[in-house]
Amino acid sequence: MSRFHNVTFYTSVNDVRNLPLNTGIEIAFAGRSNAGKSSVINRLTNRSRLAFVSKTPGRTQLINFFQLNTNLFFVDLPGYGYAKVPDSIRQHWQNLLSNYLQTRESLRGLVLIMDIRHPLKPLDINMLEWFAPTGKAIHILLTKADKMSAQQANVTLKNVTLYLKVAYPQCSVQLFSSLAGTGVENASTVISEWLIKS
Repeated sequence: MSRFHNVTFYTSVNDVRNLPLNTGIEIAFAGRSNAGKSSVINRLTNRSRLAFVSKTPGRTQLINFFQLNTNLFFVDLPGYGYAKVPDSIRQHWQNLLSNYLQTRESLRGLVLIMDIRHPLKPLDINMLEWFAPTGKAIHILLTKADKMSAQQANVTLKNVTLYLKVAYPQCSVQLFSSLAGTGVENASTVISEWLIKS
């Protein structure tokens, strides 16, 4: 049973001026387009269609808030890095993401989604650079771990861990597969610990 099963859609916003009041605790989920972000949220909440899963990258264009209880929200951020959008829209997404990540008082931590086959791309590093100075927690999920052999996945995990230890020591990282269920309990534990420290 998911620890975060009591969840409902709350609101969507396209402008930082329309964000809900800073009255609760927010856990944000970010990642490159098609890295599996929506699938992660659905798996953690044990809901098959809470966050829309699309085979078309760039589907999430708004900041979507999901309420787990009175004071706790999961926040699904727009996927970044998909090229087939106008420059003006891409710039708007970038401004929206950076503003939210750097200034949101109620944001407790960031779950950063990376496809294990393509980790630590330049836009992922940009995301870390935006958020790391806040001093808040960052947990990386190397998704789609089922697409690799266990040996390949563990080698990638080791390499990413070594990089983070030097460049972003406040980050933690793990393997994850929404399809196979790998790492779901561990990710839930990490998020729960963030809430306990509040």
